[in-house]
Amino acid sequence: MKKPRMFILFFILLAIPDFCLAQGGKEAVAGAWKLISFEAISPDGERKPTSFGKNPVGIVIYHPTGYVSVQYMRDPRPTFASGSASNATPEEMKSAFFGYYAYFGTYEVNEKEGIVVHHVQASKNPPEVGIDYKRSFKISGDRLTLTTPPQRTTDGSGMYVFELTWERVK
Repeated sequence: MKKPRMFILFFILLAIPDFCLAQGGKEAVAGAWKLISFEAISPDGERKPTSFGKNPVGIVIYHPTGYVSVQYMRDPRPTFASGSASNATPEEMKSAFFGYYAYFGTYEVNEKEGIVVHHVQASKNPPEVGIDYKRSFKISGDRLTLTTPPQRTTDGSGMYVFELTWERVK
């Protein structure tokens, strides 16, 4: 009788590390997160809002099966004077295009390295289809912070790290 109990206990103990790793992996980021801030950080540590403004609106959804969807938009989002996209001016269309961002795909988490990788399957921006976005991530309470590697800004003003802070939607 004691051998089967020891056998079961042995397998439970073997499973604990995998369970703990799983809880810190995909399960740690799984869920919906609303955007709290999106900042550009200069090499000297100065923080400033990105072209999406001081209070951009967005959501990232990490599904436990490994799918991710990311969307955010500028604050304030430009509107069309006519009230219709079909009657918008070229400048209004350009402003709307650059005022909204979205993509979806799959993701994987490397908890050891503190990295999440988004494998882009479709994007508002066609050249991104098929690329991988590697982001450092940190979870503190109900906050998720994603940080990009250093990159040049779209306006060419310099190299920055971009930091997006998200709050878990309950």
